[in-house]
Amino acid sequence: MAVLDFARLAEQLVNWHAHQRRLLPWRAAPAGQRPPYSVWISEVMLQQTRAETAAGYFERWMERFPTVQALAAAALQDVLKLWEGLGYYARARNLHRAARQIVENHGGELPAERAALRALPGVGAYTAGAILSIAFNQPEPILDGNVQRVLARLCDLEQPIDAPAVQQQLWQWARMLVEAAPPAAAGDCNEGLMELGATVCTPQKPRCLLCPLADSCAAAKAGRQAERPLRSPRKSSPHYDVAAGVSWAGAPFQSPLLLAQRPAEGLLGGLWEFPGGKLEKGDADLAACLRREIDEELGIAIEVLGWLTTIRHAYTHFRITLHTFHARHVSGQPQAIGCQRWLWLGIEEVARHPLPVTDQKILAALHAQRAAENG
Repeated sequence: MAVLDFARLAEQLVNWHAHQRRLLPWRAAPAGQRPPYSVWISEVMLQQTRAETAAGYFERWMERFPTVQALAAAALQDVLKLWEGLGYYARARNLHRAARQIVENHGGELPAERAALRALPGVGAYTAGAILSIAFNQPEPILDGNVQRVLARLCDLEQPIDAPAVQQQLWQWARMLVEAAPPAAAGDCNEGLMELGATVCTPQKPRCLLCPLADSCAAAKAGRQAERPLRSPRKSSPHYDVAAGVSWAGAPFQSPLLLAQRPAEGLLGGLWEFPGGKLEKGDADLAACLRREIDEELGIAIEVLGWLTTIRHAYTHFRITLHTFHARHVSGQPQAIGCQRWLWLGIEEVARHPLPVTDQKILAALHAQRAAENG
């Protein structure tokens, strides 16, 4: 395994980042001079999301919720609506909860201590390290996917990076690197490390000729950069068929439709959807599945009218094929049995509520069908 000169690597990263970093909306000021709140929001958005995608979300967020106090005072539904499309909605819920704790317990200012940050909802080791280094210039490490890839290639790691012992080693190297950074450059060092992974040391076809650390990279010297990092074999993700219903009070497009709010916690918590659920072994077909699910979720009977659209979607641990049907309410008063709330809405009102990506596609299919029928 390669022996790294962390002080040299840190200096090279800082110098490279000063000239090569992308101009992104959360980088309006140098590291160490940015509002901790904006660092926090941007880093949470960047988890699992490309910078190009996060940029627009960040600008809209800061316009709507420019301070911790503004976020704490907002309604959760407004927060979820602004987060719509980013996925991992637990992060938006945790941002909202944490903002309220910051206002209540920390005078509206993000704390500059690791223990206090880690006590906030949704703030893990990576987020705490990013805030402390980029906002407060403290030599605290970060370890996201980009950083793991850079370190694994620098050291030509032969073990899967998701192994617990390897994760511990990677965190140790990340700490040694940031602690070796020039004075007051911890944030630039960490940000440079992430930027290098995002733009040069990429998962596919790394641009080694442009890398400022190429002369220290053991994997590149051995010609194994494309083979690193290694990961443990992935388990196959299960697939489910799911039925959803656009349940109209009367005739389709001429009457209100039913929308249900998912339970507050869990997958897509707090978002609104066209009700339905997973196909079970006892269901004769998808229509029977839909009738059963809507009865169990809302306590009403429906008539399935016909197919609307089919959507395929992958979540982190499973995949679905979502079969969507038009349906008509037959009997019963809706009740919040398997959901938080329900609403009868006009089709134009649906988009005002935060929707999962799948339900946004259902809504788009509805609008397209209505436009086609109207000629």
